[in-house]
Amino acid sequence: MDSKKIRTSIGRFFGWFGLSLCSLIIKVMPQNLLYGFAQWIAGLGFIIARKQKKIAFETLDLAFGSGKTPEEKKKIVKDCFTFLAKAAVELLFLMDRPRLLKERVQLIGEEIIASCLRRGKGVILVSAHFGNFPLMMARLALSGYKTAGIMRPMRDERVEQFFLAKRNRLNIKTIYSQPRKACVDESIRALRENWFLFIPIDQNFGTGGVFVEFFGRQAATATGPVVLAKRTGASLVPCFIVRQPDDTHKIIFEPALDLIDAGSDEETAVINIQKLTGVIESYIRRYPAEWGWIHRRWKTKPS
Repeated sequence: MDSKKIRTSIGRFFGWFGLSLCSLIIKVMPQNLLYGFAQWIAGLGFIIARKQKKIAFETLDLAFGSGKTPEEKKKIVKDCFTFLAKAAVELLFLMDRPRLLKERVQLIGEEIIASCLRRGKGVILVSAHFGNFPLMMARLALSGYKTAGIMRPMRDERVEQFFLAKRNRLNIKTIYSQPRKACVDESIRALRENWFLFIPIDQNFGTGGVFVEFFGRQAATATGPVVLAKRTGASLVPCFIVRQPDDTHKIIFEPALDLIDAGSDEETAVINIQKLTGVIESYIRRYPAEWGWIHRRWKTKPS
């Protein structure tokens, strides 16, 4: 085994150990100490996660350039670490307490999704790695909505199985993004059975997607929501979960997107994915600390 694999194995072991330890602590922790514990984790992470911090600053520079001062960028990165820590402890705490989860996450604009569901063709919830988005799927499932999400499996199999078990207990269907054919087939089946299908489109997609403008730069973006909407007639609804000052959450449903058919499949994908990406960017600009800046969004360049 080479040194890189050894480092990866060690890193994943400590990641799994940390998750297991935090899970045990949170099981017995009083609710009023939860966010103080998250602040402690965030402070520690900001000190030791040097690589992730570097990526966050680089991504902010690409997104905002000189539009934000170094002090503003540092605050966003620190707040981002805090929000990530809060999201992690909330997941471990609330997903085992469904009644409390339902109380702490409010649905705004539920009439929009109710209207879309009456069409009987399913609803594609287009979103991002923004806010505590797993809570969004959990809240919808707890409200009795048939809910599925397209996800990449986590790199550590133990961590993936840990969270898969929690999703299964809440009746959230997991559709893995690979293999591609199985992902498409399961997604179409869910939509034809009038399910919600959650698809985040804010991360670098590599090859196979389209390039659209995101913070003034061309970003490789998945076309799945538009392709699936064309094939099934499903509604496209942008949605986001936003943390409130008291650490409750609001899920906001934007009006359904009217799909524009531009003739060719590629033009149709570009126009509609650009509109959806524009909505995502508007939320990130309003709530910058709630997005995952620890990701190289513009890694893939146009040829």
